[in-house]
Amino acid sequence: MPEPIEQKTETPPLPVELQKAHDGFLRYMALERERSEHTLRAYGSDIANLYAYAIPRGATTLAGLDLTLLRAWLMTLQESGLARATLARRSATIRSFLTWAVRENFIATNPAIRLKSPKREQRLPHILQNNQIERIFQPLPEAPGSPDAKTPEQSREQLALADRDKLILELLYATAIRVGELVSLDITDIDLDRRTLRVIGKGNKERTVPFGQPALNAVDDWMRRARPVLRTDDSGRALLLGRRGKRLDARQARQVVSDALAALGDTAARGPHALRHTAATHLLDRGADLRAVQEILGHSSLATTQLYTHVSVERLKDSYQKAHPRA
Repeated sequence: MPEPIEQKTETPPLPVELQKAHDGFLRYMALERERSEHTLRAYGSDIANLYAYAIPRGATTLAGLDLTLLRAWLMTLQESGLARATLARRSATIRSFLTWAVRENFIATNPAIRLKSPKREQRLPHILQNNQIERIFQPLPEAPGSPDAKTPEQSREQLALADRDKLILELLYATAIRVGELVSLDITDIDLDRRTLRVIGKGNKERTVPFGQPALNAVDDWMRRARPVLRTDDSGRALLLGRRGKRLDARQARQVVSDALAALGDTAARGPHALRHTAATHLLDRGADLRAVQEILGHSSLATTQLYTHVSVERLKDSYQKAHPRA
């Protein structure tokens, strides 16, 4: 019997005005607001989700996206079990989108100004203790001379990757930078004499972040004996390299951190942000100025940095409860 022909389902085109507004907003955010590709994908997904709800209900122009429809859309998302953070992001996207639409004369007023969304849950991040930080930087016993290394070349590669993984951990904790900022670093972004990094953060904003002697030692080991092992013609100026010599991507860096945290066995902390949270909290615990920590983290708002003061207070209360005889 002949095989059945697969039926392809095509997504119907959007109404002209909705498509034009969608494309124009993303172009504005990319060119004038310099948003990252990741952020642009999130914006596009949020707008597409609203359109998918609105069009079957007869809203084929931006004027049809009134407050009643927007509230019903958010209620539907909430009832589907969507996380509060996602609900908050989607409503914020639509407010920005329709504000832009007013400015571009697609609509006269922005109905989303009165749109309320659930507040984000203020979850205190998992923080590593001092002894856990010390342990995470201890080399794994199986890393050097792994039995999987069948040739001298493979052995050298494994040693180089071990140095690279240590550098990932050292820099993330020493500088509290984001993993995307880490993998974007070039060799020329490091000032070894001043022990600083030049970091390009969100919104293409540049900042200078200091680091300490342990991180400097890790950089030296990597540059002197490890990076040359992995370097190829495709390496360019990238500081961190993958096994094949190209710039390390964020997914690989996240996996390195996740594996290291999982190996501790006594923490719920996971991923690079755990090291960022830990570094910020440890700085504040030891008396660092809040605005200095804000600058190191690259936060545009001091309110975002203040989350870590709550973490520090919780740690203080925990110590008090354990130590004070009349707690």
